[in-house]
Amino acid sequence: MGLLTNLPLIGIALSAALVLLMRDWRVSFSALLVNYMCLTMFLAQQQLLVTPATGAMLGTGTIVAVKLITGLAVTAILTLTALTFSREYGLEDLDEFGLSELRRAARAAQRQRTTQAARVDDYIVPFWAMVLALLASLTLPLIYPIATARSVDFAWYWLGLTGLFTLATAGDLLKIGLGLLLCISSIDLLYTSLVSNPQASGVGVAPLALLSLVTILLALVVAYLSGLLYGRLKTLELNELYRQRMMQR
Repeated sequence: MGLLTNLPLIGIALSAALVLLMRDWRVSFSALLVNYMCLTMFLAQQQLLVTPATGAMLGTGTIVAVKLITGLAVTAILTLTALTFSREYGLEDLDEFGLSELRRAARAAQRQRTTQAARVDDYIVPFWAMVLALLASLTLPLIYPIATARSVDFAWYWLGLTGLFTLATAGDLLKIGLGLLLCISSIDLLYTSLVSNPQASGVGVAPLALLSLVTILLALVVAYLSGLLYGRLKTLELNELYRQRMMQR
């Protein structure tokens, strides 16, 4: 099956690209969930869950369930974290004048965020990073193939490179978490493809479950660090964190 006709592979590519490009966490987290779903379908489609010795599917239902639960859990953890830091607290202590000023400031901030979000300059570096990742993901499987199928090599190269570029272009702590999660998905897919070779032992439920546990723990660590930083500095933006750090010196 070609790269352009493989629907799960196209879903993996597009969703990872959205994670890299988009600044709105609502779009990024939704794309991450779609990425996990497409990755699960891709594993089943490529028969990477087949045991080489017997030719039978080893715990396919269990592995698919683990993958889906992992995607839902990670997305839920990050979404709840983002929603928590998007709320305003202590509003009941304000009088009518304070509430009106707060609403006015919120409208001004919303207009400013909308204007900033519409700036093309913010997407130039992520876009060219995506183009570079695409060229590398198409070229590296030809130069240095690892899996038996070119589509598998493209998928894990693409996930790893988009994850690294997401880390490099991240503007907040949650975006860093998204980049790390894409890198772990790349490692997960590479491991699955390697142990699915005819000479290998085949995919086991326990190792994949361990990788899923590491993924969920990483999401929890990102949520904890976000809460720690936001509780002390009231922001998750890296530029703002750096500015506050410099002011404290």
